[in-house]
Amino acid sequence: MDPITDIFTAMRIESVVYRRLELTAPWGLRIERREQACFGTVVRGNCWLTVEGEAKPLALTGGDCFCFFPQGRAHALRDHPRTRTQDIQEVIRASKDEAVHFGGGGVATTLVGGKFSFDLSNGKPLTDLLPPLIHLRADQAQATPLQQTLQLLASEAAQPAVGSDLVLRRLADILLIQAIRAHIASDAGRQTGWLRALSDRQIGSALRLMHEKIGHRPGLAAVAGMSRSAFAVRFKELVGETPLDYLTRWRVYQAARLLREGDKKLIDVAHSIGYDSDGAFNKAFKRIMGATPGDYRRNGGALPSMDCPAAAT
Repeated sequence: MDPITDIFTAMRIESVVYRRLELTAPWGLRIERREQACFGTVVRGNCWLTVEGEAKPLALTGGDCFCFFPQGRAHALRDHPRTRTQDIQEVIRASKDEAVHFGGGGVATTLVGGKFSFDLSNGKPLTDLLPPLIHLRADQAQATPLQQTLQLLASEAAQPAVGSDLVLRRLADILLIQAIRAHIASDAGRQTGWLRALSDRQIGSALRLMHEKIGHRPGLAAVAGMSRSAFAVRFKELVGETPLDYLTRWRVYQAARLLREGDKKLIDVAHSIGYDSDGAFNKAFKRIMGATPGDYRRNGGALPSMDCPAAAT
C-alpha cells in the first residue's frame, strides 16, 4: 500500500458540513483553529485569504479552491485585507436560510464549502503530516477535479435523499485525496514537509518501502542509497521524526485498523505489523494510542479521552 492510500485508509471522516455563502462587501469571516478540515471554492467574485502569523494576504479569484487541515492556524476570508471580521460560526447560526447571506450590500462574492470532522482516535496525528493549507488556482489543471467534486457535494447537500450522509462522506474522501494529489503535483508540494519527503528520490523510496512492507525491517538506508547516519539526518529533516518513530507510528495505526475491522487475535495482529511479542506490541500501541490493544478493541476503537497522546508528541 502506498503512503497516500495508507493515510486515507487509517483516517476516518465522521461528518461533513456543507454551506453556500452569499456575501456582499464589506464582509469578513474569521475561522478559528478547530479540529476540522475546512474546504471551499470561490464561485464568483474575488476575496482575500489571511492566515494567522502570515504577513501577506492571499488573493483568491473565481474558480480557486482551498483546503485547511486541523493543524492549520486561524484564518479569515474577506472582501478587503483590512475589513473587520466576524466568527463564521456566529454568522451561520444567525442565518435562517439554507444559504448564508452576509455583508453590507456591496459587490457580491459567492463561496461554497464546508468542513470535515475526523475521528480523533488517529485522525489528528495523521493530518499533522499534511500541509496546513492547500491552494489551487482556477487556471491549474489539477483544480478541475476538485471543482467537479465540490459541485457534486453541493448537489447532494441541496437535495438530500436516502443515503446522503454516506454519499457526502465518500465525496469528502475523494475531495481530500484530489487535494493532496494536486498539491503533490504543484511546486508547493515539493517544498515542504512529509509530501516533500515523498517526492524526494531517496527518502521517498524508503517511505514507500516502509508502507509496502510494514511488517518487515528493511535496510532503508541501503534502499535510499545513503549511509545510515546521512539517511537518519535527511529523513528527520524532511519528515520531522526519526525513521524508527515514523515506522512505529504507522505500525500502530495499521494495528488499530485491524483491531477495529477484524477479529484476529492480538498476537496475530502484532506479528502482521512486525512485532514478535505481546509485550513490545502492547508498549508501542499504548504509547501512541493511549490505550492497550485489548482495551482499544473492547471499546470499539474509542480512546479513553478525545485528546490523542500522539498528537502532543
